[in-house]
Amino acid sequence: MGEIRFLDDKGTFELNNAENYSYLYFPLASARGLKSSITPNLGGDSKIDQESFLLEPVSSENLHNNRSTRNFWCLVEGEKPWSAVGASAEAEDAKFTDEQDANTVTGGLMWHKVSRENAARSLRSEITSFVPVDANTEVMIVRVTNTADREVKMSAVAAIPVYGRSADNIRDHRNVTSMLHRIRTTEEGVIVKPTMSFDERGHRVNHTSYFVFGAEGNGNKPEGFYPTVSAYLGEGGSFTHPAAVFCKKAASWMVASGETFEGEEAVGAIRFREEILKPGQTRSFVVAMGIAQEDENPESIFSAYRTEKEAEQALAETREYWKKAVNVDFHTGDIAYDNFLKWVSFQPFLRSLFGCSFLPHHDYGRGGRGWRDLWQDCLSLLIMDPGDVRGNIINNTAGIRVDGSNATIIGSRPGEFVADRNGIARVWMDHGVWPLKTILLYINQTGDLDILLEKVPYFKDGQAKRGTYHDASWSEDQGTLQRTETGEIYKGTILEHLLLEHLTSFYEVGEHGMLRLRGADWNDAIDMADARGESVAFSCAYTGNLRDLAGILRRLHEEKGIDVVSVLSEMETLLQGEGAEKTETESLYQDRVIHTVSGKTMEYGVEALAGDLERMADELQEKIRSQEWITEDEKAGWFNSYYDNSGNMVERAGEDVRMMLTGQVFSVMSGIADKEQTAKICEAADRHLYRREIGGYRLNTNFNELKFDMGRMFGFAYGEKENGAVFSHMTIMYAYALYSRGFVREGYKALQSLADQAMNFDVSRIYPGVPEYFDAKGRGKYHYLTGAASWFLLTMVTLVYGVRGNLGKLEICPKLVKEQFDEKGIAKIHLTFGGKEITVSFSNPSGKDAGEYRVKAAACNGKSLEVQEDRLVMAEDVFASLAESGNEIEIELG
Repeated sequence: MGEIRFLDDKGTFELNNAENYSYLYFPLASARGLKSSITPNLGGDSKIDQESFLLEPVSSENLHNNRSTRNFWCLVEGEKPWSAVGASAEAEDAKFTDEQDANTVTGGLMWHKVSRENAARSLRSEITSFVPVDANTEVMIVRVTNTADREVKMSAVAAIPVYGRSADNIRDHRNVTSMLHRIRTTEEGVIVKPTMSFDERGHRVNHTSYFVFGAEGNGNKPEGFYPTVSAYLGEGGSFTHPAAVFCKKAASWMVASGETFEGEEAVGAIRFREEILKPGQTRSFVVAMGIAQEDENPESIFSAYRTEKEAEQALAETREYWKKAVNVDFHTGDIAYDNFLKWVSFQPFLRSLFGCSFLPHHDYGRGGRGWRDLWQDCLSLLIMDPGDVRGNIINNTAGIRVDGSNATIIGSRPGEFVADRNGIARVWMDHGVWPLKTILLYINQTGDLDILLEKVPYFKDGQAKRGTYHDASWSEDQGTLQRTETGEIYKGTILEHLLLEHLTSFYEVGEHGMLRLRGADWNDAIDMADARGESVAFSCAYTGNLRDLAGILRRLHEEKGIDVVSVLSEMETLLQGEGAEKTETESLYQDRVIHTVSGKTMEYGVEALAGDLERMADELQEKIRSQEWITEDEKAGWFNSYYDNSGNMVERAGEDVRMMLTGQVFSVMSGIADKEQTAKICEAADRHLYRREIGGYRLNTNFNELKFDMGRMFGFAYGEKENGAVFSHMTIMYAYALYSRGFVREGYKALQSLADQAMNFDVSRIYPGVPEYFDAKGRGKYHYLTGAASWFLLTMVTLVYGVRGNLGKLEICPKLVKEQFDEKGIAKIHLTFGGKEITVSFSNPSGKDAGEYRVKAAACNGKSLEVQEDRLVMAEDVFASLAESGNEIEIELG
């Protein structure tokens, strides 16, 4: 049985015999761009983008093929060669037997260590891997210890297969692209620089180099190299049985520095000289592999890590950097849960670095971050690193088109957008929901209402009329910024962008009056109902957003004295509701902004605009409540979530129950479900969707049909991915909705079930953190890169612990259940708010549950604070007087 053991309160964990579990991988990355995955046997890959893979690309299904394994061979006189990473034919034969090497994986934030001991050879190895924060280099610190009571003679071979090209070439011109390779050896390693980037649409001169360097821990240079696969493997050899390692004559065909080779597959195979290891003596090595771009010198890059001391210093700096970055700490009395939350807090950083495409579960395409992902990741960054969020919001808002849709892929540079990763003109109808939710959180956390009035451009390409029309007048040389009739770039306020997203969505309705589903909503797999499909779930979400927009307009008036706002004059069509039907109003507006806009603006009264938005919300809410509620019995009911492409309601009660979680999440979150309906939704969800043994709430019941008039999800096996899996993201949003409506116990059940499943390694088979989903057997899938982490963190900080902003003022109103306090009745959270580090301690000596206590008294750094009703709202002058760190807030609950 496997068990994750935590070694401290910073997320450091270990797992014995990790190599005996399939699909395990660990992320390593730099803030600069290198992205690596590493398995217990040091398989995985490494790259900076789709075009530049250092190691051969792998998927979750070929993680253990050994072709891309970072290997390290120990050659002891009189013994068979031993792979210190367990990637050998011998190790495979010994797996699951008493002869298997003892091995342990230890992991921390952006560092990975595998320890291995072979009793037969009396050798112990320890290989620590990490990627320095500011380098496109992965570093291995290797230590080999003689555990025998006698001296041994040992040499070593480090072997890193170098792929060195685009992931597209894994099947497209694999052999041809190897002919582009130019390989040379230096005093410390192997450099591969292809002559060009192979692309039949237009070949490009290549300026990227791939390298593998090595040195002994004291800085001594290697003895020689096997720089090509043919030289390393030999005729008939393999990566688990290479001739350069197993053949006694191998030393005679290694090459020295200054050699060059052309047109072959490359490998950074580095041989170290033979030395005597005394009993108990340890010999160390440093191996670095990476990517050098443009005018970077690979040898200069390696110089920073050439010795064990230098590499250890870089490792310490890397660990300290990520420790400071993940600056939220929880104390609940359950150390395992607290450490689990540390990894959840780290996951949004991973997604900002990896996108959704660059770990072995890479079904999301060729790179880039999605629109929805971008905004939801900002939720967590607002809690951990709010300093850069304002700039991100301004840059990212510029991805909205003037037709109310948006670019779906965000590039690596600020303000860089791509219409779609697959070049398909389509609209995800939920996309307009997320920017407002993030911006509202930002405003509450910071008090920065002025951001709504910042002016930013609009994205422009050939798509028009929300993806239903091609603008033949647009060409790439016009650029990707919306222009006016006179050719000037048009900029509108962020408020205007938000209004456009919501108004165009409000008017684009189907035959039942719900917002059209279009290409899909949050559930990407509901993608086959473009003609007649409607999303009731996100009609609920937009309804809630319309009310929030109205509220924020009124706050602009109250806090800033703003009576009128300026909007693009063409928007009068949407604001006045021109046209007999909603769809006609939409069409009139879209026809006016196909290619250019007038650039003229009109003023609109804030109160009048807020009232209009609320009337729109009332209209949708009434229609949803009267039309979409499904009654099962007096205790249970739920809201229909969708209409399919046949125009039929998707969900139903009765003998063949059909229920989906999505509609319940957003009806509760938006307030459309009243208190009685929310209770009935909870009952129905527990009856039909909840399965504790696989992590909690399934996304839907089994429809038992392919349902090609709804989406590809119904072609998936039930219990997998979007068809009935326990989908972490939606479950956590369900918990958030329940907490926000006062259903604390129900929200806790949803959150805790997910956490318990993730931490139950015997079933989930994942390292700490929350996966995208749990499959039909309860195994975690698509680990690390999920928006679920941001929502988990948001829920824990702002609702469970109740530490949040209210127009920039610190507000504390906890909803901790009694199980979340330690044996002394204490719960704590450490975080940064308003640029100041604070630790909030909650004392619950009577062991009361949420709903039974209130904030009774409060003090900050020993000084009493005034409590307002059931919460603490810290006065602005008191907060301003706090130091930048070391602040202790004590909350007494009673």
